[in-house]
Amino acid sequence: MKKLAAALIGAGLLSAHMGAVHATATADEAKKLGTTLTLFGAEKAGNKDGTIPEYTGGLTTAPAGFDKAKGVRPDPFASENPLFSIDAKNMDKYADKLSEGAKALMKAHADYRIDVYKTHRSVAYPKSVLDNTVKNATRAKVSDDGLSMQGARAGIPFPIPKNGNEVMLNFMARYQGLAFVLPKFSAYNVDSNGKLVLSTQGSYIVETPYYDEAKGSETLSRVRPNYTAPARRAGESAMVVDPIDISEKGRRAWQYLPGQRRVRVAPDLAYDTPNPGTSGMSTYDDVNLFNGKMDRFDFKLVGKKEMYIPYNAYRFVYNDKTEDVFGAKFINPATVRWELHRVWVVEATLKEGKRHVYSKRTFYVDEDSWSMSAVDQYDGRGQLWRPGFSYQAPAYDVPSQNSIATGHYDLISGTYYANLWPGAGGIKFADALLPDSAWTGDALAGAGVR
Repeated sequence: MKKLAAALIGAGLLSAHMGAVHATATADEAKKLGTTLTLFGAEKAGNKDGTIPEYTGGLTTAPAGFDKAKGVRPDPFASENPLFSIDAKNMDKYADKLSEGAKALMKAHADYRIDVYKTHRSVAYPKSVLDNTVKNATRAKVSDDGLSMQGARAGIPFPIPKNGNEVMLNFMARYQGLAFVLPKFSAYNVDSNGKLVLSTQGSYIVETPYYDEAKGSETLSRVRPNYTAPARRAGESAMVVDPIDISEKGRRAWQYLPGQRRVRVAPDLAYDTPNPGTSGMSTYDDVNLFNGKMDRFDFKLVGKKEMYIPYNAYRFVYNDKTEDVFGAKFINPATVRWELHRVWVVEATLKEGKRHVYSKRTFYVDEDSWSMSAVDQYDGRGQLWRPGFSYQAPAYDVPSQNSIATGHYDLISGTYYANLWPGAGGIKFADALLPDSAWTGDALAGAGVR
């Protein structure tokens, strides 16, 4: 803990007890947006030694070869080579900039490494999102002891966060475009013997009605996986709808099981229920490294630090060769680009009297995209169990961040998985939402095909 504290930037940003409703940034604080801070709340300047550059607007030009119809984004930095690599032999030199999970993987595997590249602050936002983020700074409030938000609209809710709950709400309301689909995603597990197994495959729809400026919405996000493989899962589908006020209204979820030929309400698609989409190697709230209601943990904002995280990971996200990507013990290091970025550090501790398979979770949230970059998760004994990473590859054509591909390593069983890996199927964005009628149990039942 002392080492972590020494690496923190912005000391004093600690969480406090929150009552029913609290305002966030003052008018004077909000003036920092667009000056010392970017319009979305990150530090505009680079770091002292120049290894993190100044933010200048992100990447908004697609490289040659991009075909929007296919949704596969060429790597704009493909010609770059690693600056250096970090492994078990030299990790002590960089320990203050590594997550506990990354260090644990290096200790466990002599041939595991991370290749560090030049840092590019490539995340960009549409003007409307930036305009609303600035407005949200003084109008958005947390409610229900930090579990929900009020007053925010179509932008990052809390660009100047004061506590851990606000950082987590920023992550859950991060801008991912209005809607996108993975036409053909895959989830792969690698067992302790190094065998690669297809856990699930299919399509995946993500919508964020919160960002629909024209209509406004009480819904934060809604997702729908439709499974086509393996054969035992073909025809299954599910639907999860999260409201903005999740504390009051709660998550709505349904499952369609072809063997039963019916749709059932599925309140257990949440928290630490094992996720069959990864053959039980993760929990439902491991999707995207965290999702759902925050009521089982206390979230403490520790501060901000510089850390090596997967970033601009186009080579991994859109790779079409599983044999080149998934190794016997870990993802092939040559396929993952790591960069130095500033992240918010949030420690989540299980509340007294609450149940969860994780007793503690440390989240690392990228300051530019507000996406979850990494997480360290501990079991009931306090032992580091499941560290995870997201593989961010900004969609320069939208523009939007995208960190849908994630995965965890199980340090106890020696297994790992990757979920929602687009591969050659790509990621396609949409400018409009499906009608609300498409997001009901009846609609899921009508789509049943087996």
